Amino acid sequence: VYLTARDPGNGQAAVAKLQEEGLHPFFHQLDIDDMQSIRTLRDFLKEKYGGVNVLVNNAGIAFKVLDTTPFAVQAEITLKTNFFGTRNVCTELLPLVKPYGKVVNVSSFVSISSLANCSKELQQKFRSDTITEEELVKLMTKFVEDAKKNTHEKEGWPNTAYGVSKIGVTVLSRIQARMINEKRKSDHILLNACCPGWVRTDMAGPKAPKSPDEGAQTPVYLALLPADADGPHGQFVSDKTVQTW
Repeated sequence: VYLTARDPGNGQAAVAKLQEEGLHPFFHQLDIDDMQSIRTLRDFLKEKYGGVNVLVNNAGIAFKVLDTTPFAVQAEITLKTNFFGTRNVCTELLPLVKPYGKVVNVSSFVSISSLANCSKELQQKFRSDTITEEELVKLMTKFVEDAKKNTHEKEGWPNTAYGVSKIGVTVLSRIQARMINEKRKSDHILLNACCPGWVRTDMAGPKAPKSPDEGAQTPVYLALLPADADGPHGQFVSDKTVQTW
């Protein structure tokens, strides 16, 4: 198991803490905002292990509710990491996923509530079973541009950069699962998006109801689905239960 972090100091400290609990993860630097960093990890995994069995995309950021950073800036920064960064990792690492592998994209229930606050037209696009990755990228790019012009609400977007970024992650997961079915059906790879819940982390704050252990339950359940499982796949899962998108 490899734990990754942007900051090697933080990553090594996390590994040391887990070692105290009798676990044996390794550390590798990864900044999902940096293509070079992603490719370095890709090359390392390919060379050392010939691929990956399980990929959990858990990196994400969120501005605090009271943050005074202009919305346009929040939109650009949030989408850069949560959507575009996650997509870049998938582009480089999904080809390395071995047969019977599992991919877990950590999204959020906020993607569902934010979808409900989109215009009917946007909802239709995001729920489409035929939307392509290129079309999704265009929509995510448009949101950032609309936010910069302060026309995002007029254009049918909800007023949440985090929410839109997680719509992107959930829809991207649906598209990726479809692509796996088309191109690698016989490899039995299962790929899903999930919500860990509101978890007490640096990002979500100390008032969140779930401990990190509780938050890990659904991602771990999806990461360790048995080899003979034929689902869930291409779903949004919360509390180990498939949710309606």
